[in-house]
Amino acid sequence: MSENPDSSLGMQTPEGIEFVLYPAGVPIRLCAWAIDCFIQAVLMFAILITTGILGEVFGIWLTLLLIFVLDWFYHAIFEVFFRGQSPGKRFMGIRVVRGDGSPVNPGASFLRNLLRFADTFMFLYLIVLICMLTSRAFRRLGDWAADTLVVYTANARLPGRFTSPALRQPGIPWLADVPLASPSRRLDYEEKQAILMFARRYPILGKARADEIAGLWAEKIGAKSSEASNYILGIAHTLTGKTS
Repeated sequence: MSENPDSSLGMQTPEGIEFVLYPAGVPIRLCAWAIDCFIQAVLMFAILITTGILGEVFGIWLTLLLIFVLDWFYHAIFEVFFRGQSPGKRFMGIRVVRGDGSPVNPGASFLRNLLRFADTFMFLYLIVLICMLTSRAFRRLGDWAADTLVVYTANARLPGRFTSPALRQPGIPWLADVPLASPSRRLDYEEKQAILMFARRYPILGKARADEIAGLWAEKIGAKSSEASNYILGIAHTLTGKTS
C-alpha cells in the first residue's frame, strides 16, 4: 500500500501563494460519521427523556421539533459555527471547506447536509461509497452540489505510515539560519500550509518574486512590506517545529 492513499489538491490564494489540501478518505470519514451518530443518539435519548417529563406542559410538538432540528441541522450548525468541524470531524482531525479551500459558508453547509438523504436513499449506503471512491477528492453527492471538500487538518488521527509528509510538516533544513518569528495572530490550517509552501519554494522563486508575493501578505501578517519575506520565513521556521 502506498504511503499516502489519498490524493492531494493544489490550491492558490488570490495573492498567488500556493498551498495543498489533502482530501480525507473513506475510513476516517466513516469513523467521524460513527462518532457523530453516537452523539446524535445520546442527544435524541436526552430529548425524549426531557420532553417526556415535560410532555404535559409542552405537548408532543416540542419533541417533534427538537428531533427535526437534531436530524437536519446537527452537522450544518457545527460546520458553520465551529470552522467546518462537527464533534466527530474534530475528534478525527478533519474539516469541511469550500472547493477552493476557503471556510465553508452557511449556504454550502446546509446544501451538502440537505443532500444526505440522496446519499443514503432507502439506506443504500452503497451510493455514497461509490461516489466517494470514484471521486479524486472523495466527494459525495452533497459535496458535489455544494462545491465542498472534507480535508485533513494537521491533527488528523491516522497511523504514521498513512499520514502525508506534508501534514507532518517536515523541517526545511536551510531555514535553520532564519531567526524564529511568531505570527501576530492565530493562523488557520490553510494559512500555515501556504506559509510552509512559500518557504519551500523560496529558493526557486527568486528574491524579487518572493518579495512581491510576501508584500501581498504583509498586511495580513502584520509586517512591513520590506520585511515581509523574512518575517514569513521566520514564521515558517517556527511552524516546522510544531505539529498543529
